[in-house]
Order: sequence, then C-alpha cells, then structure tokens
Amino acid sequence: MNKRVAVLSMFAAVGLSTASGAAAQQRTIEPDLARLAEGQGLQVFNRHVTSFSDSAKKGIRLSENLDAGVAYLPAVEFANGVIEVDVRGKDVQQQSFVGVAFHGVDSTTYDAIYFRPFNFRASDPARRVRAVQYVSQPTYTWQQLRAEHPGVYEQAVKPVPDPNGWFHVRVVVAGSKVSVFVNDATEASLVVNRLSERPMGLVGLWVGNNSGGDFANLKIRPE
Repeated sequence: MNKRVAVLSMFAAVGLSTASGAAAQQRTIEPDLARLAEGQGLQVFNRHVTSFSDSAKKGIRLSENLDAGVAYLPAVEFANGVIEVDVRGKDVQQQSFVGVAFHGVDSTTYDAIYFRPFNFRASDPARRVRAVQYVSQPTYTWQQLRAEHPGVYEQAVKPVPDPNGWFHVRVVVAGSKVSVFVNDATEASLVVNRLSERPMGLVGLWVGNNSGGDFANLKIRPE
C-alpha cells in the first residue's frame, strides 16, 4: 500500500472563508478548493491533487491510485453539523468511489460517506442498493459491514443521479446519527448510527481504490 504523504503547506493563506449568522455556532466554512489544490493548505494522503475549471464547476481533482486516498482540510475540527459538496465520479464499475471523510485522524482512521456512481443505474437491483456507503476505518470496513449488517450501512440513492455527472451531497452529523441527502431530496438516502467513538476530527475529500474524483462547492457548517 502506498502511504506517501504530501503535505502541501501550513494553514497560512488557505482560502477559508467564514460567514457568521445570528448564532456564532452556525458559521459556514467555504474553502477555496482550487486555491488549496494549487498548494496552499491541504494534507493529502496517497493521491495527487490538481485544480480544474470547466463550464459547470471550479474545484479540485484527486488522482486515481491503488487503495483509498484522502485530502484533509487544514485546521478544521468538525464534531456535529453539515457537510455539503458537489461530487463527480464516473460510470465505470469498480473504478469510481467518491465521498467525504469526517472525524478523521490520518490516512487510515476516519469515518466516511462515499458513493459508487457505477451502481446508480445498474440493471441489477443488488447493485443499485449498494450506491451509498458508510464506513468507519479501520475497524468497520465495507466488507465487514456488508457481511454482518446487510442493507444497513449501504443503500440506493434517491433521486438517482447521472453516474457521469455532478451531484450534490449533504451529510448531516448529529451526535451518533449520520444522514445523507442527495441533490434536492428531503428524504435521506442513508441514515446510520456512527460506529466510531471519536467525538470530532478532520474533514476531507475521499476517493477509494482505483478511483479519482472531482469536488466543488464544499461547505461545512459546524453546530
């Protein structure tokens, strides 16, 4: 396993903006992902990161590689609240695993919500119900959770996004409960109880084995 760590600088000038509402605890953190990708702040494990800009979005691209990879934001300690991000994978089986890590510690210890876009519109119903997944690494892997708790920690995505296009993800962490919403859905695609005992940790952009991914418009609202 490639454990190469690329630390792309310290917190100075990382491009994090904070919007304060009526309540101070409901601030919104909106990182400039393109600026971070150009070398100003991310802590990256087992991936290369580049910025991109196309007709639809401007953001960050994580490269493909063996094993999982994560790019953590600097100086963001997240316990409870909302993480929102636009994500783009691809409709290639076993080559697109894209999502977010939270309560992270390092390259191997974190909770994550991730998607398998190649399962979004699969003709096989058994694959469609494996479109969004919760894991708590390193103890609770997807293999263990699927074997011991089938249908609990992975579900279908509603509404079904374009597997090659952008989709919006909203992850709500409230104590032990994690809820995952896609696009404008008011009904969660996945609701689980957290399995780790870590009360807080880092937030990162996550990709799985053999996978890269594109990310844009990240917002973090701690509560």
